[in-house]
Amino acid sequence: MTKKILISIITLSNSALLTLMLALGSQNLSDTHKINLGVYTTKEAYPTGFLIGTFTILGSISGGLTTIFFHQSSKSNFS
Repeated sequence: MTKKILISIITLSNSALLTLMLALGSQNLSDTHKINLGVYTTKEAYPTGFLIGTFTILGSISGGLTTIFFHQSSKSNFS
């Protein structure tokens, strides 16, 4: 159980640091694109680096949480 908590803390802290770097790095990007989500189309144009960074951070969070769910505890050894 403590390994799962440690993995979740590391995952969330790394994602928070990535979010901070993304916010600082996407301040002055000029290449912008609109997001089309079917019916809901945004009016704002987001920088390309911001979009790529956002999806990278979401992938990092989902990968870390998936690791927590599939991590077996040491008590269930079947050998």
